[in-house]
Amino acid sequence: MHAADRLAVTDPAWVTFVARRPEALPFHLPAWIETVADSYRLPASVLVVRDDAGQIAAGIPVVETRPPLRPRRWVSLPFTDYCPPLAVTPAAEARLGVALDAARLAAGAARAEVRAPMAGALPFEHAGYRHVLNLDADPSAVFARFHRSQVQRSIRRAEASGLVIRTGEPDHDLLEDFHRLHLDTRRRLGVPIQPRRFFALLRERVLGTGSGWIVTAELNGRAVAAALFLAANGTVVYKFGASESRAWNLRPNHLVFWHVIREACVAGYRRLDFGRTDAATEGLRAFKRSWGADEETLIYHAFGTGADTVEPHAPSMAQRALAGVIRRSPAWVCRWSGELFYRFVA
Repeated sequence: MHAADRLAVTDPAWVTFVARRPEALPFHLPAWIETVADSYRLPASVLVVRDDAGQIAAGIPVVETRPPLRPRRWVSLPFTDYCPPLAVTPAAEARLGVALDAARLAAGAARAEVRAPMAGALPFEHAGYRHVLNLDADPSAVFARFHRSQVQRSIRRAEASGLVIRTGEPDHDLLEDFHRLHLDTRRRLGVPIQPRRFFALLRERVLGTGSGWIVTAELNGRAVAAALFLAANGTVVYKFGASESRAWNLRPNHLVFWHVIREACVAGYRRLDFGRTDAATEGLRAFKRSWGADEETLIYHAFGTGADTVEPHAPSMAQRALAGVIRRSPAWVCRWSGELFYRFVA
């Protein structure tokens, strides 16, 4: 029997299952799923298959998207770099794959995309790379694995530069500092910024419940770098980062990462996930490897239309055109384009 049960993302059975799976990530939690779904007004649920005792044996969160002029599709999950299915055994994952494909066909979805490999699905996109750093109860043991000149020396330089780390509850000032830097960085990259309601919900449901933090590096009382991290089940995930280019010589980003790594080690976290890196950004790949992180190729899988060839991740023609406009325009264009179009670029 391969039929799936469709649950609310807040169903206690799903929450309990996620808590018991050591490979589960913050993205499997209701807080993140609901933040994404509600920010962009998209329906979300969890598909599960059960064992003979009626207990969840495998499951995956799913959000339905309806891009303009394109067939609707299911994604696990939009705006999420990596979200593997959770399963107690490979056989359970295989059953889930069959059930997911059947459910999307019954719902009329042209494709079900999984932001990870999955049994029964076909690879369809080379999304880039994922970098994961194994942590230790002793932060100095992790520090010893950093590249001596690229990371260790940069951390010492940042510590001697007068930079001050600030972290804690996501109060108004901390969130505003992050948003200011994030907006400047997105504009510099030519990428729309997420809508304001996304950050409001993120603060309320994720950061406000202890499932993540904002960390800033300040110079003379002004934030010059900031990063947002998510945390759950022994894993800390780097989700967003931003900084002022004029402060890069002080290495504020190195200080932010080192602060989080130390705190995560002491708190008993097992891994730091540096997030997805595009294949074309070799400099960023090298930066993440220099921290001692293991690199793995990230291939997204899918059921349905177009799930038969592996294409490299690349921006569309429309996204490239929009990037040029954003870079040459005032900051409000970056904000406006995010409010209008961001939900369609999942």
